[in-house]
Amino acid sequence: MVDIIVVGSGIAGLTASIHASDNGARVSLISPDYSERSQSVMAMGGINAALDTKGENDSVKEHFTDTINGGCEINNRKAVEMLTRDAPGIIDWLSRIGTSFTRDANGSVDLRNFGGQKKKRTAYAGSRTGKQIVSALVNACRKRESEGKIKRFVGYRFLSLIFTDKNECCGVNCIHEDTQEIKSFTGDAVIIATGGYNQLFGKILGSVQNDGFATAKLFTQGVELANLEMVQYHPTTVSTSLKRMLITEAARGEGGRLFVERDGQRHYFMKEMYPELADLMPRDVVSRSIYNVSDGGKREVFLDLTHLDEDTVKIRLDEVWEICNRYLNLNPLESPIPVFPAPHYFMGGILTDENHRTNIKGLYAAGECSCQYHGANRLGGNSLLGAVHGGLICAQNAVLEKVEGNPVTAVDDEVDLYVNGDESLSHALGEISDIMNESMGIYRNEEGLKKGLERLNDLDTNVNAKYYDCQKVRLLKILAKASILSALSRKESRGAHQRTDYPQSDKNYEKATFVTYENGKIVIR
Repeated sequence: MVDIIVVGSGIAGLTASIHASDNGARVSLISPDYSERSQSVMAMGGINAALDTKGENDSVKEHFTDTINGGCEINNRKAVEMLTRDAPGIIDWLSRIGTSFTRDANGSVDLRNFGGQKKKRTAYAGSRTGKQIVSALVNACRKRESEGKIKRFVGYRFLSLIFTDKNECCGVNCIHEDTQEIKSFTGDAVIIATGGYNQLFGKILGSVQNDGFATAKLFTQGVELANLEMVQYHPTTVSTSLKRMLITEAARGEGGRLFVERDGQRHYFMKEMYPELADLMPRDVVSRSIYNVSDGGKREVFLDLTHLDEDTVKIRLDEVWEICNRYLNLNPLESPIPVFPAPHYFMGGILTDENHRTNIKGLYAAGECSCQYHGANRLGGNSLLGAVHGGLICAQNAVLEKVEGNPVTAVDDEVDLYVNGDESLSHALGEISDIMNESMGIYRNEEGLKKGLERLNDLDTNVNAKYYDCQKVRLLKILAKASILSALSRKESRGAHQRTDYPQSDKNYEKATFVTYENGKIVIR
């Protein structure tokens, strides 16, 4: 029997585990927490597929074209072809395993408008789509757990890859968060589904569980990354006492409009600047527009839902209603919502081909941690689709391809579990996030990027903390430098990467940015 190791239990990891077990594999599913606490449950808006149930003559070809255009032509075209082709079947599969999609009057999965797309192709479950998909996948996974096909290991964080003597990946070392036990898992293939590297930017919209350790460690172990300069800012977020929180793009899909006040009048600027798609332009465009009309945040920008009916806001946008009432003390039916962009999604990450293989045999990646579908800017609704599709493709290929050779121990069993350093953990992580937010914002330039690089070079990573956290600070510093160097190397503006010193797109850069770690040095090509 083939043994598959899956690291991460969000939508990508769950999907990979289910399909691998259905293809005859024995699966070890490893995660720091239960699936119900993964970032996947936070996805509100929906999942894309050209179902064409709205009489708009939508097609897979149009979904493909919108995705490539949204990604500014640097997506992996073969991967996008597979993604958009398989999307209708994925919606059908999710429905069959129990996902409670919102239905239209005919009983079909309902669809709505979403950013960067001219047709209604975003299936949804109110504004809790991610939560509903996770629930269905968890139930499917539990069934296989009860049959002994999947075994869960909860409370473990990834530490490092294990290689064979032929330099192929055959397992992972992990550490238990509570007991500090280090445990090795070996098998025939490893699937990484650890999400984006949120902690690089501090308290952003995503889960704190997705801290970036895995991506950074893989990088230093020889795994190639790509497009680290492509960080998506979600245009509509709100400030709360805890962190910034997301106001889903579905609010604009249902008719919400952005405005800024000028001379006592509401100025609906997106309709004026982009008459065809208006507030449903791709996220990078909307974020830049908000930044510009607000003079970089000096003037308030609002999302207006007051013209929508009560059922739309309270039922179809139920989580928006809850956020506004619980955290803002605001009734969105009566008052507009103050919004501003914030880091939200990482289009870059572990470089994978259309089959989700990395540059190391036996190692696969899926979900937000992998890079191939989204190019320079992700369309709303394509992230959940990419997570399910990536998990499916990983499982198919991992079961078929076996590594060769014998495992080589990668971590000493007697590591120093607590390190006495000079800096506090919170100070070091805070410095990294401050540097990234200042140098890698919606707009960048050479001066700011080089200043960020200098500050990183001066940062002391000798922290006083547990082994895992000490390693994390050191690794995130390397990942941050790789991101800034990627941004410096792309001397143009494209999608989420906007250089004020190179404001135009350049045909010479219509390609991905690949980055490797060679002999302790970051190499960009």
